[in-house]
Formats: sequence, C-alpha cells, structure tokens
Amino acid sequence: MIAEILKKSFDKYLDAPIELWSTFSEMCEEVKYNKNEIIKYSGQFEKYGYFILDGACGAFIWKENNYVCLDLFLDNNFFADEMSLITGEPSPIETLALEKTTALRISKKNIDILKKTPMGSMIFLISAENTFIEKQQQQIDLLLKTAEQRYLELFEKYPKMIQRIHQKHIASYLGITTQSLSRLRKRLSI
Repeated sequence: MIAEILKKSFDKYLDAPIELWSTFSEMCEEVKYNKNEIIKYSGQFEKYGYFILDGACGAFIWKENNYVCLDLFLDNNFFADEMSLITGEPSPIETLALEKTTALRISKKNIDILKKTPMGSMIFLISAENTFIEKQQQQIDLLLKTAEQRYLELFEKYPKMIQRIHQKHIASYLGITTQSLSRLRKRLSI
C-alpha cells in the first residue's frame, strides 16, 4: 500500500519499479506531528527526509522576528531541509507541521544506502533536478509575475492548499503581506 502511494507520487518524474518503492518504504518509519509542531529547528542538522502521507508542512526561515515561508508541502509530497541534508551542515531553515501530519521518515543513513543503488541514485538525481527547477521557477515568478498571477497559479495548482494552510503562510510564500492577500482574495472572490 505505502509502496504504491510512493510510486504513484513519483511516476510523473520516473516510472520506477514497485520493488524500489517497497525497499524505500521498508527503510522508513511512520511519524506523526501535531499542528505547529517543529520538525527541524533552525540551526540544526537535517537527519531525515520525509514523505507526507496526510497533512501539510512548510519550510521557513526567521527574519526580523517573523517566519518567512520558503515552501509549502501537502499530502503525497517529499520534503526536508534539503540544503542541510545534502551538505551535512546546519542551516537556518526550520520545518514545521502546518496541520496534524502523518509522514514517512527516512534517515540520512538509509538515503545514502539507497543512493548507492543504480535506481536509487536515479530517483534522488531526478528528485534533486525537479526540486531545483521548481525553486528556480518560484524565484522567476516572484520577479516577473504579479501577486495576483502567483496566487491564481497557486490556487489552480493546489486548490486544497488555500483552505488548509493559514493565510499568513500563503501570503509569506507569495511574498506579500496578509493584508494584501486578504484584499486580493476579496477582489477575486475566491
């Protein structure tokens, strides 16, 4: 069951055999987090990668006594403080459960074991490439698109996110204030 969920979520990038996902799931443990529970603190090392079975999480940094949202993750998505996980260094990124969340957690040690297999290596390479592309597109969008365009695209791509994630996190992710988001939503009647 878990292997099928993992496979389905990754098939859009690479149709890997179910056996790989069975091996992957056997190397994970299921963990649960409460809403607003910190998963990884700023300044700490990332020790795990995660796959959200049910729930929502975010990656944040502190700036001037406020959270700035770098990314948001919903069900059937992988997430981690990838910078720390890859470099083995602490980072300023903090990961947080934004609602009650159940996830699979895989240790850095088990990730490294999987990366030594041909298919595992391919999976992690494709994942890294797609994450890079998504983050670069997000940066381009922040520079070239209006807040309204970014909001509408987010709403179209992740309609459930708008109802599930606190507006202050969505506003921060979009690079606008909560007041601007409120006016935008009122104007668009969404």
